[in-house]
Amino acid sequence: MQQPKDLLLDTLNHKSIRQVPWVPFAGVHAGTLAGYDAIEVLTDGDKLFESLMQVNKLYRPCGQPVVFDLQLEAEILGCQLIWTKDGPPSVSSHPLADNPAVPCRCTLPTAEDGRLPMILDVMRRMKTEVGDTTGLYGLICGPFTLASHLRGNDIFMDMFDDEDFVHNLLDYCVDVGRRMIEMYSEAGMDVIAVVDPLVSQVSSMHFEEFLSKPFTALFDFIREGGKFSSFFVCGDATRNIEVMCKTNPDSVFVDENVNIVEAKGITDRYNIALGGNIPLTSIMLHGTQQDNMKYVVDMLDSLPNTHNFIVAPGCDMPFAVPIENTVAVAQAVWQTEEVREMLKNYVAVEDDIDVELPQYDALSKPLVEVFTLDSATCAACTYMMGAVNAAKERYGDTIDVVEYKYTQKENIARCKKMGVQHLPSVYINGELKFSSLIPRSEELDATIDKAVEQTGV
Repeated sequence: MQQPKDLLLDTLNHKSIRQVPWVPFAGVHAGTLAGYDAIEVLTDGDKLFESLMQVNKLYRPCGQPVVFDLQLEAEILGCQLIWTKDGPPSVSSHPLADNPAVPCRCTLPTAEDGRLPMILDVMRRMKTEVGDTTGLYGLICGPFTLASHLRGNDIFMDMFDDEDFVHNLLDYCVDVGRRMIEMYSEAGMDVIAVVDPLVSQVSSMHFEEFLSKPFTALFDFIREGGKFSSFFVCGDATRNIEVMCKTNPDSVFVDENVNIVEAKGITDRYNIALGGNIPLTSIMLHGTQQDNMKYVVDMLDSLPNTHNFIVAPGCDMPFAVPIENTVAVAQAVWQTEEVREMLKNYVAVEDDIDVELPQYDALSKPLVEVFTLDSATCAACTYMMGAVNAAKERYGDTIDVVEYKYTQKENIARCKKMGVQHLPSVYINGELKFSSLIPRSEELDATIDKAVEQTGV
């Protein structure tokens, strides 16, 4: 009898299958199913295991991650973390911020470091309990995001000013990745996902110069170990989909910032599976059951073909996603025809939220508005907000800074009214200045300086 896992593995093997597989990226969200907060599921093995078993029972997945925490390696390597009960932790300190020296290979993670003993144990327990029916994902922090955790926002300036350092640091991060891959593979993971949100924040030119070799090395290493690979990226990675494909992963996962039809056209040319891209907040967090089912059906109907396709959330699911919404997604995957008939007359109801925009032409000083998914949980948003906060420290009271998190309904309405297309984005005095590209400090300062002149501060 064919199991849900077989649908996923056959897709990653690029075989023709009877229907698309489904992979819910329930990271800390898994805790909501068992009554635990994010800190509990990321630090207590029994609570994590219980939560993951609830994901397996309620969401009927073809595959699922065991843990979704891109700060795990950074914590082992000396980064301080800020913890929150409703999301994964974020990095608050960068060991290489003041000392751009590549760490010694003797610092590579071991199975006894940090939270790894707990996580490896849960991986083995999950393999024993559901490994025959469910494909298990081991997620590692990608080399560029890990380098950013270690170095901080200066990594973007280093790409112009100290190329050798960046190459050497990325080589070190690849070695960290190889070590994590070995441990996760030994623990029974079927798919190793290299998750690198900050890939969306660089140009395709910089990707080819700095990142093509590291990612290719990791995907080759995963393949040599007999496992499947996935390349996860968040944000508007449109410009980088093709160069990502050239690194030869078995699959690519994208979020709602990417046009799934256009991305499918690219991945099909390389015979790479594509996964995504149910919106995390506007649909999964704040939508209705019908909204979630309709999004899945409409997405499948929009594709020229569903070969090599995997239905999944755009990224790590928000902690508070209603359980019934994810159950609705699963139903839309497993009973697509019945759901399509059920929804044939359904029209989504728009939230009637009126937001008042600032009078940009009457500002007394520049207003820097940062539109993020949530800088506390989204790595790309964290570093975009970090760049702006650093500018705020430089400019002090001569500028105002505000963050609008897309996790709040009012801010979803604000994004629509402002015409915000991609997250994270920076607007200054109501004008889009940086969209899914974290600016170097010189670029940001020059843009702010111009705004200062225009407002006459």
